[in-house]
Amino acid sequence: MKLAVITSLVAGAAAFTSTPSPAFKTSSSTQLFAGPFKAKVQYVPCIATEDLPAPGQATSGVAGGLAICIAVDENGSVYALGDKCPPINQPLSFGRVAGGCIEDPVLGTKFNLKTGEVEGKWCPGGVGKLLGGLFDPSGVPVYPVKTGKGTVDVQVDVNAKANFESQYWSGVLDAQGKANGKYY
Repeated sequence: MKLAVITSLVAGAAAFTSTPSPAFKTSSSTQLFAGPFKAKVQYVPCIATEDLPAPGQATSGVAGGLAICIAVDENGSVYALGDKCPPINQPLSFGRVAGGCIEDPVLGTKFNLKTGEVEGKWCPGGVGKLLGGLFDPSGVPVYPVKTGKGTVDVQVDVNAKANFESQYWSGVLDAQGKANGKYY
C-alpha cells in the first residue's frame, strides 16, 4: 500500500514536470513565447478602475489573452503580474499582498511585486514542502501597468497567446475544425 501511494505521488509530480514549460522574461518588451508571430507590445485594458481591489489584496483580469494578477500594496501602488503561480499554476490573484510581495495562497511562496522573483523560501507551506523539492524555484512575469480613463491598462505582448497556441498540434481532430488549423 505504501508503495502504491509513493508511486502515485511520483507519477503525479511527473505529470507536472514531463512537459517543458516555456521560459518567460520579466519584461514585456521581449517575447513571452517563441512562435511565428513577431512581438507586438502595447498597453491594453485589463480591468475597470472601479474593480481595483483594496490595498493588500489582488484580483484577476485578462489583457491580450493573458491571465493577469492585479495587486495593490499597502500604499495603494498597483502592480501587474502573471496570474499563474509556479509550480502548479494556481491563481496568484487569490494571494495576500504585504511587504512588497504577494504570497501564493496554496504553497506559501512569496513573489516580489516589482520583479516577480521568489522572496524567501520556495514552497514553504503544507503540500508545498513535498512539491517544492520536485521543482526549481521560478518567478512570475511582471508587466508595466498604468491607471486612467476608467481602466487599468497592462503592457503585454498581444501576440503571446497566438505564439503559444501556434505550438498546438494540428490534426484531424484539432479545435480549429480543419486538419490544417483553418476555420471552415
